[in-house]
Amino acid sequence: MARKKKPPEQENHERWLISYADFITLLFAFFVVMFASSQTDKGRAQQVSDAVTKALEGQHVSAMIASVLGGAVDKNGQGNAMMHGPGGANKSTQEIPPDPKAQKVAELLPSLKVLSEELKKEIEAGRIEIHMQPRGLVVSFTQAALFPSGEDVVAPEAYEGLEKVARAIAKIPNPVRIEGHTDAVPIRTKRFRSNWDLSAARSIALMDILSMRFGVARERMSIAGYADIAPVASNDSEEGRARNRRADIVLLNEQGLIGEPVKLGAEP
Repeated sequence: MARKKKPPEQENHERWLISYADFITLLFAFFVVMFASSQTDKGRAQQVSDAVTKALEGQHVSAMIASVLGGAVDKNGQGNAMMHGPGGANKSTQEIPPDPKAQKVAELLPSLKVLSEELKKEIEAGRIEIHMQPRGLVVSFTQAALFPSGEDVVAPEAYEGLEKVARAIAKIPNPVRIEGHTDAVPIRTKRFRSNWDLSAARSIALMDILSMRFGVARERMSIAGYADIAPVASNDSEEGRARNRRADIVLLNEQGLIGEPVKLGAEP
């Protein structure tokens, strides 16, 4: 009895799909690597690397795209992250709008370094002190460096130091508060009824000099008079009282702006 011949194996016409799938996977990997090379965040680069590995192992491609772009993945493995081109309106769910307040308030450490160098002569002479406080950069002038005793007229010798401070103010957008201080010895004259009047008048005099002589915009400045309620030294000695008789120019940071009123049209 003759043996039956095996029927010829049918040719698989869908083998090209395997090659096509491999090509698509490699193409996806190429674009993901290109995307990673444009990122500066090392954590995101590592995330991209992991996504490529999983994609090559056959994991759902759309889930990998979502993980790379930072979007969430739903229960069906579909990512909800979106990219938008120049004309697109869609936004990624992970996008965080910039804080407008952070854009308006500059870092003050560079200004501290510059002013410390430019005012080195005045600092060494004891006429000016510069230090960083939680509210901002404080440039503190002694009374002797700015005003004759009991007066609110700025001495011409102080203009050089004030000009250097005004140049620093012009380079940053931060608001400026000018604060007048006195010692605890009461004053009562025809012009100044109390230490409050004197401290406020000195703040106004400084504001006028910075505005009219050195071009600092008035809308950037505010004034305050503290009389003798914010001493930096004891009022029991002449040395301490001399330190307390001062005027401070404060370049405010975000902490210092907390107590400031919100201007019309400004961001809250």
